[in-house]
Amino acid sequence: MSRGTPDFDLASVDAEGFYRELKEIRAQVDASLGEADAAHLRKLERWGRVATGLGVATAWIAPNPLSAVALGLGRSTRWLLMHHVGHRGYDRVPGLPASRTSKAFAKGNRRFLDWLDWMLPEAWVFEHNVLHHSHTGEDADPDLLERNAEGTLRDTSRPLPLRYVQLALLAITWRASYYAPETLGSLRRKGRREGGALTRAEVWELFTRCYLPYAAVYFGLYPAAFLVLGPWAAFSVFCNSVLADVVTNLHTFFVVGPNHTGEDLYRFDSAPANKAERMVQQVLGSANYRTGGDLNDYAHLWLNYQIEHHLWPDLPMLKYAQVQPQVKALCEKYGIPYVQESVWTRARKMVDVVVGKASMMRLAKVGARSTTDASVDAAAAEASAA
Repeated sequence: MSRGTPDFDLASVDAEGFYRELKEIRAQVDASLGEADAAHLRKLERWGRVATGLGVATAWIAPNPLSAVALGLGRSTRWLLMHHVGHRGYDRVPGLPASRTSKAFAKGNRRFLDWLDWMLPEAWVFEHNVLHHSHTGEDADPDLLERNAEGTLRDTSRPLPLRYVQLALLAITWRASYYAPETLGSLRRKGRREGGALTRAEVWELFTRCYLPYAAVYFGLYPAAFLVLGPWAAFSVFCNSVLADVVTNLHTFFVVGPNHTGEDLYRFDSAPANKAERMVQQVLGSANYRTGGDLNDYAHLWLNYQIEHHLWPDLPMLKYAQVQPQVKALCEKYGIPYVQESVWTRARKMVDVVVGKASMMRLAKVGARSTTDASVDAAAAEASAA
């Protein structure tokens, strides 16, 4: 598999040629959108429902790993759907109802049907789709793990075992402990990083609109529904629901975090000069896992196509598997490092960076331009218009 190149010179790459050929691939993909993409989405939804159904059917018996894993996979599937539907990946696929497009999925009260998680859907869309994808690997990227871990997990003056313990606690809670406050803060401040901790009003919103709905449904109403079978059944369901949340946290943490973190991936000291350079940076700052086969891709939540996803965030999932060999060949043609390894290898490299044992590469450029609040607002306006 390809590795990052420490002495990579962006100026040596024909970025415009790379971008031109990417647009040719995209035109072919757009022309092939159809029923196969809609059917594929429906199939993955069914897989998620089967997992949830298995978890519910066995949750009342006793606290058990089968139920916890099945329920957790069902919740991860909702994340999978939100990720790709929320990115407008199915907005142009014919034959799909509005509820399976970004215009309606998880909007308003549909949040409780489509994607009830610790965070607000609209906050996640802004933080992830606008900020993270517009500024991947830059200081304006809210999910830049190496930067976020500075002063805490990367503080080498603290004992390494303690840093590992802290990282483990983050991994089993991160949707609530990191993503919910981070996404809400990003939305309310329109991406501006100044200001430190959440304000009192933001903390209140965090508890009432983020934490309370999720906890009330999954740890309150859901177990209470089994009281008709007795206190033990309700207690078992509660335990399995809590364990399922841990499963979903671990699952998503170890397929999300390693995508942009490792000593063979780049951080960027400036925003790209143009769209062509931006495409190159998306490849340099991203990593794929093993690809191919619906079961394998489902287990990775389709984040094993991270390079292709960051080139074209608004494609249906099925299309990523189809274009991946073409994108990899194109990167090899233009001398652009295409990093692809197993999720286990990538997770180890992520951990090494987060705890301070390794550092990411930096792609410094002459005349670096700082990211301004205006650029964030422009990216948000573009996303809203789309």
